[in-house]
Amino acid sequence: MKPTLIAFAGLAAAAGFVLTGCQGIPAPGEKQARRDLVTVTDKYRPTHQPPALPELTPDSSLSNYLAYALFHQPQVAATFYDWSASVENITVTRSRPDPQLTFQSYIEDSLTSLMPGFAWNFPGPGKLKARAGVAAAESQGKYFAFESAVLQTAFKLKRAYYQFGLLEEQLRLKREVLALLENQERSIRAQNMTGTAALPDWLRVQSELDRARTELTNQEDSRGSLLENFKATLGLMPEQPTPPAPARFEASGEQVETDELLREAFERNPQLAALAADVRAAEAGMAVAYKERIPDFNAGLSVEVYRPPFYWPQANMTLPIWRDKLAAEVAQAQVNILAAKSRLKAGQIDLAVNFAQKSFACRETSRNVALIENELIPQSRQSVEVVQAGYRTGTMGFSAMTDAERILLDLQLEAVQARTDREIALAELSLMVAGVSPPGAPILSNTPQP
Repeated sequence: MKPTLIAFAGLAAAAGFVLTGCQGIPAPGEKQARRDLVTVTDKYRPTHQPPALPELTPDSSLSNYLAYALFHQPQVAATFYDWSASVENITVTRSRPDPQLTFQSYIEDSLTSLMPGFAWNFPGPGKLKARAGVAAAESQGKYFAFESAVLQTAFKLKRAYYQFGLLEEQLRLKREVLALLENQERSIRAQNMTGTAALPDWLRVQSELDRARTELTNQEDSRGSLLENFKATLGLMPEQPTPPAPARFEASGEQVETDELLREAFERNPQLAALAADVRAAEAGMAVAYKERIPDFNAGLSVEVYRPPFYWPQANMTLPIWRDKLAAEVAQAQVNILAAKSRLKAGQIDLAVNFAQKSFACRETSRNVALIENELIPQSRQSVEVVQAGYRTGTMGFSAMTDAERILLDLQLEAVQARTDREIALAELSLMVAGVSPPGAPILSNTPQP
């Protein structure tokens, strides 16, 4: 008995040593998924930490703000780690079940039988490969969710950046108007002392001053909320210091080439790519459903210590006899494929509609900017000069001059709003619809087409 126990202990130790070094066979797509993960990790989280982020100053460029947001935004990090976990899940899914060390004994008045052994489960042929196919397709969907988060973060940052720039321009114009009204008020007060100013003019300028001061106060008050929103797009927590506000704002200068951008949208849009990955996962699920008809196996061997060399081989096999269950699994997989393909078609239709709407918005705002800046504002300036000259000569009233200056201010504000709307529409078209990533984004350059 003793030599047999020693032999079995040695066999078990050797088996444990060998099994700790065992590796399975990679499933189709697993190696590529790991290569992709390494590529993105080297950019996004080298040494499991963000790369060196640019220091934000009032003179930081838009690209610096974008880089900070993309690598610091926790929503992007969450989707990255979800994708990373899904890549590891491919290996987990395609791996065989762990072997088992078994132990049986029979005791009557004393120990009469002692049978240590070894057992292993074997899923039916092709089952693990089919399940790994589902896991690989689901991992692709997780990657495209990460890419979508990157693009959404870039868009939110750009939108907050341009909205803050709009406010700064509005504040600048309102301060100029306020200074102009204060000068007019001083001029009318001086005229009033000499008896040459009319009371209605003085009341009108006072009314305009009160309104301008209130509007300026309200917009200055809104600056704090816009700055908090800008801070949030950078991924900064409420307790962290507020970043310095940009001292200057860059225009993108992008030009919309509709046909080329639409082609890129259907090739690169991550939402479409994720829906296409869902189709592949559903098709892989069909293979899994058919494989459920194949039985699973279990084999083992036990050694009788008290009666060597006596061995107890064992073998088991599942019996997939429930035909209605098997048929339901196949039917479920079929309708999952149809549903996934329908969602993909719906996504393609939505993409075409969104592209048409956003490209129209870009063209419309571009035309509005050109009209206001090239036609309306120059004409309004000429009108203000004419009215001011007439007011100095006494042929024009104060109200006419104030109205002309108000029209010019409104046009300047409309121009700023139109430029901002154009930049936001361009950002949404290129990032959210077309899926064109900003320079330096931590995503794959060879994104597969849906």
